[in-house]
Amino acid sequence: MKQYGLIGYPLSHSFSKKYFTEKFKKENISDCEYNLYPIENIDQLPQLIADNPTLYGLNVTIPYKESVIPFLDELDETAKAVGAVNCVKILRDENNHRLIGYNTDVFGFRQSIKPFLEIQHERALILGTGGASKAVAYVLKEIGIDFYFVSRNKNQESRVESQEKKDKIFTYEELNENVINTFKLIVNTSPVGTFPNIKDAPAIPYQFISASHLLYDLVYNPPETEFLKRGKARGAATVNGLSMLQQQAEEAWSVWHKSYFKI
Repeated sequence: MKQYGLIGYPLSHSFSKKYFTEKFKKENISDCEYNLYPIENIDQLPQLIADNPTLYGLNVTIPYKESVIPFLDELDETAKAVGAVNCVKILRDENNHRLIGYNTDVFGFRQSIKPFLEIQHERALILGTGGASKAVAYVLKEIGIDFYFVSRNKNQESRVESQEKKDKIFTYEELNENVINTFKLIVNTSPVGTFPNIKDAPAIPYQFISASHLLYDLVYNPPETEFLKRGKARGAATVNGLSMLQQQAEEAWSVWHKSYFKI
């Protein structure tokens, strides 16, 4: 039995186990199972892999999309460019293993947002600066949408490395009517509003949101977050993160099975 799974912490409301379990059943895949591995520290990863010799692939979620990288033997080109990993392929022979990192969030976000983009969505605000924000930024740059990050404190922001990126950060306090009117696409990559904290929402001035805005939330549980509710009340188009999750999960499955070889 080949094992696949998800690492992160906490994982009490994960999408992945249910999705892959149903996928295996629907597609009559009887030799695979998918489990959750809620590790409290990324330093536990080597022992997890050693303890599970039939583990061949991992998804990676908050808070380890960046901190997992030093534990990997190789990054594919996209993951290297993004600087974040959400999918790990484990290649094994009898005595050794090799870990290769990928970023399937890029594929998932690109595929899920494309149908909703309109001419006015030429500039974007990315709420949050964690691993998921890097995949979003990569896609927006790729498709020609200018973007700024929004952080709680840009002077102490350590995850946005280059000076160019540091110059493209607003704090939430700096978001005013002019900024919101200029950036018609707003993408929440932070976990704010995730179940059970469903009344929380990123601290942006929603009174300036208009019908020409598109609000995209990577959060999928609940299906309509407070962020999206407030945007919809102002007439904005809204999209949650479920389609992105489905797309990136299918891409992860493809990664785990394409060009399979032993080390």
